[in-house]
Amino acid sequence: MLNSNPYSRRDFLTHTGAAGLSVSTLSLLGNPLAANETIAQPMPVGKAEHCIFVWLGGGSGQIDTWDPKRKGDPQAKKPGSYYDSIDTAIPGTQVCQHLSRCASILDRFNIVRTVNHDVIDEHAAATNRVHTGRKTSGTIVYPSVGSIVAHQRGAAGDGVPAYVLMGYPNVTRGPGFLGTRYGYLYLTETKTGPKGISRPKELSQQRNQRREQLLTAVREGYLNRHKADQLITDYDAVVEQAQAMAGPQFARIFEIDREPADLRNKYGGEFGQRCLLARRLLESGVRFVEVSHNLNFLNGAGWDVHNKTIEDQYKLIEELDIALSSLVLDLEEKKMLDKTLIVVGTEFGRPASFDSGGGRGHQGKTFSMVLAGGGLKNGITIGETDELSQKIISRPVSIPDFHATIHAALGINPHEELYDNDNRPVPITDGGEPIRELFG
Repeated sequence: MLNSNPYSRRDFLTHTGAAGLSVSTLSLLGNPLAANETIAQPMPVGKAEHCIFVWLGGGSGQIDTWDPKRKGDPQAKKPGSYYDSIDTAIPGTQVCQHLSRCASILDRFNIVRTVNHDVIDEHAAATNRVHTGRKTSGTIVYPSVGSIVAHQRGAAGDGVPAYVLMGYPNVTRGPGFLGTRYGYLYLTETKTGPKGISRPKELSQQRNQRREQLLTAVREGYLNRHKADQLITDYDAVVEQAQAMAGPQFARIFEIDREPADLRNKYGGEFGQRCLLARRLLESGVRFVEVSHNLNFLNGAGWDVHNKTIEDQYKLIEELDIALSSLVLDLEEKKMLDKTLIVVGTEFGRPASFDSGGGRGHQGKTFSMVLAGGGLKNGITIGETDELSQKIISRPVSIPDFHATIHAALGINPHEELYDNDNRPVPITDGGEPIRELFG
């Protein structure tokens, strides 16, 4: 997949620097408009080349993970954390006791404790909001963060997709108005790769070449007759990409048994193996990988811990802790951590109070998401919440701000405009500003 963005990282640096200089110069010269306005800061440009987006579907409770408070009691209906808190490698920052492995290396992380939006009781709408950065629209389908990264940066290697999804295939994760070529390759398992594009074993190389020659001729003829049909063009691009991935080179990425046994064991179970595969995909040149947790619902409900399902929530937290800490240390060992932005996201958080069954409801007004690596200034806790993690005390971070941070970390200008099917300009983020404290 080729990068269709003509706006290079060098251009980005040049133009943003020039813009900052020109505004400053106008102010010094007494420009009546600039003198009364805040001088625009150049957009930060990160050095990350890849992104692994870990998705905690169902709504991960910040008060039970990354933003613990006083201990509560579900039996007595006393609001508070479900678990004890522990110190971390970031002085003054505590996390849940079941995140002990991440706690010891939290100086490679940044916790953003004041992410917020206005969606409360609708999982699908909240999931769409966090993936696209925008409210659902009846007139336009917005692209996901993964598809925007694929559009702006393309794949970093030959014969691999820019965007791979190990999770739930739906429009929320899709390319929206950008078109099919910027969609995801969907993986259902980690051992063999996508079977739909694998070449049958009985098909010889010579026979396959004859088939490809015939297909090429058919494609070219059809494209020539339908040059103005974007849907046909996008479909052809997908066919070409699938052919490139049908060979043995792409299939070898999924041979996780090539990794040392002790490393595979450190990553843990199914979710951990998916995180290990994500690292291998990045090494091959994939730009953006989403890994969902937990596909098999260890507690019967995943992170949606209403009623008694909260009793086994610790199993999810521990599984996340094992896989996430192993991923960070593995990338660090391979000198890939500074070039890989890890994002841990969820659709909303959980309130401090307990429901009638001892579990928790939904909370969008403040919750936690996490960043790690990516060449950021790590070891910073962003934002402060009240004594029950229900209100923002300082440094709110909107979903567009969080998206802008991801894009800036990957060298993408979050204010750049894309164009929808009606050729209307749509900024990459909905007015989002990067968390500048995280950029050097």
